[in-house]
Amino acid sequence: QVQLVESGGGLAQPGGSLRLSCARSGNIFSIYTMGWYRQAPGNQRELVATITSSGNTFYTNSVKGRFTISRDNAKNTVYLQMNSLKPEDTAVYYCNANLRLQNGVRDDYWGQGTQVTVSS
Repeated sequence: QVQLVESGGGLAQPGGSLRLSCARSGNIFSIYTMGWYRQAPGNQRELVATITSSGNTFYTNSVKGRFTISRDNAKNTVYLQMNSLKPEDTAVYYCNANLRLQNGVRDDYWGQGTQVTVSS
């Protein structure tokens, strides 16, 4: 019923940049929060950044000042601009959406993940 499709991952050098995109589709009535999470090998999935329907943003401390979350409602897409990348940013990045469907059900939905590797 809901699809979240991430793109934009890949290999970047330390200090480089990448931009992730998450395009949503489906029988969506309203969106409360969209965000990006990441999971490195051997680690738990962690929150990276979120953006609410009103545009309020949140960043985990380790990415503040380097990452920017934004959205384009016309394109049904959320972005994560990642600058000044560090090797410790290496992880699979997942798009998340907390939303309500046309049938009234509210739930969390996840994308399939996109690999980000920061290495020289």
